[in-house]
Amino acid sequence: MSQAPLLADVQQSQERLLVIYTGGTIGMQPQANGLTPAGEFSSRLAHALNQLPVRLQQSLPAYDVISYSTLIDSSAATPLTWQQLATDIAERFTDYRGFVVIHGTDTLSWTAASLAYQLQGLDRPVILTGAMAPLEAHHSDALDNLHGALRFAANSALQEVAIYFAGRLMRGTRAIKQHSEAVDAFSSPSYPLLGERVGDDFILYPSRGLAYQQRGAPRFELVDYQPVAHGEVVRITLWPGMAAWQLEAWLSHPSVKGALLQLWGAGNVPDNPALLAVIAKASGEGKLIAAISQCPQGSVHMGAYAAGHGLANAGVLSGDDMTPEAAYTKLVHLIAQPLSLEDQRRRFLTALVGER
Repeated sequence: MSQAPLLADVQQSQERLLVIYTGGTIGMQPQANGLTPAGEFSSRLAHALNQLPVRLQQSLPAYDVISYSTLIDSSAATPLTWQQLATDIAERFTDYRGFVVIHGTDTLSWTAASLAYQLQGLDRPVILTGAMAPLEAHHSDALDNLHGALRFAANSALQEVAIYFAGRLMRGTRAIKQHSEAVDAFSSPSYPLLGERVGDDFILYPSRGLAYQQRGAPRFELVDYQPVAHGEVVRITLWPGMAAWQLEAWLSHPSVKGALLQLWGAGNVPDNPALLAVIAKASGEGKLIAAISQCPQGSVHMGAYAAGHGLANAGVLSGDDMTPEAAYTKLVHLIAQPLSLEDQRRRFLTALVGER
C-alpha cells in the first residue's frame, strides 16, 4: 500500500480526507486484453482535479491517497475485501475528517452496505464512488463523481456510509446498481436521497441522515469474515417450476449457515408443501434464513397472501424493503459473529444503520 499526501500539505491530517483506491473502471487503462486496473492513481487524481474550474478547485478539501497494492475489478470483491476496507478505515479513523473509497461499480453497493454494518455509529462521512468510464476517457463521469465524493466527505453533518454517483448522495444500505451502462447507474428505490448536487453546490438533507439516530462514540463491529468468506451464505432467487430438491441442494449443504431468499411480489412461494418443509428443516438446524421481494421496490409481507402464509412458521425472517445488498451483507455480518441464533434473528429484524 502506498501513501502520497496531496494538496495543502501544511494542514494537520485531522483536517484532511483519506482517499482509498481499490481499483475498478474509474482507474482502468486500456491494455491488449481490454481495460485493466492501473496504478499511479494519486497523481492521476490530482491531474484530473486540476482540470476543474478554479472556483471549484478552491472548495476542494485537502486529502491523502492510499492505493491497494493489488487492484481489483469489483466483481472480484469478497467479504474479505469488505473486512479489509473496514479495518483500514478504523485504523485511521481519528486521523481524518472523512473518507472516500474508490471502487468498481459492479459490487460498490455491496461493499457500502457491509461497511455500514462494520462501522456502526460513524461520526463522520465514508463516501464510496466510482465511474462508468475510466478517468482519462473522453466524456468520462469520473471527475464529477470524484469531485462530489470529496465535497460530501468533508461535510461533518453527514455521519454514515453513503454512495455518491451522478450528482446524487444515497445511503449505503439503500442503494442498488440499476443500469449496466448509464452514468446514473445507481438509485435508492425505497429511501430518499441524502443529498445532491445543485449547480456548484452540494446540498445535504440532514433530516434524512443517521446523525441524530446514533449519537455517541462509534460502536464499530470489525468482525472476522473468514468463516463466511467461502460461500457459507447463499442467495436464492425463486423461479417458476422450482422443485424442492433444487432448494434442498442449497440449504441442506453442511457448509451453508444462512440464506437470502428472493420471493415473488409481497412474499409469495409456490403452493408446494415440500418447499416449505425444506426451508423449515434448514431453519430448524440453526441456519439463518431471510426473505425479500424480487421487486426492486416495495416490501415483503409474508402471509398477506395464502401463497406465502407458511414462511414465517418455517422460520423465515422478513427483510421488509431491504435491498439484496443490505439483506445479504447483514446476514454475513451477523453469522460471522459469536451470537446465539436468537440474537442473530433479533438483530436481523432490527434496523441497525437505516437499512430497513
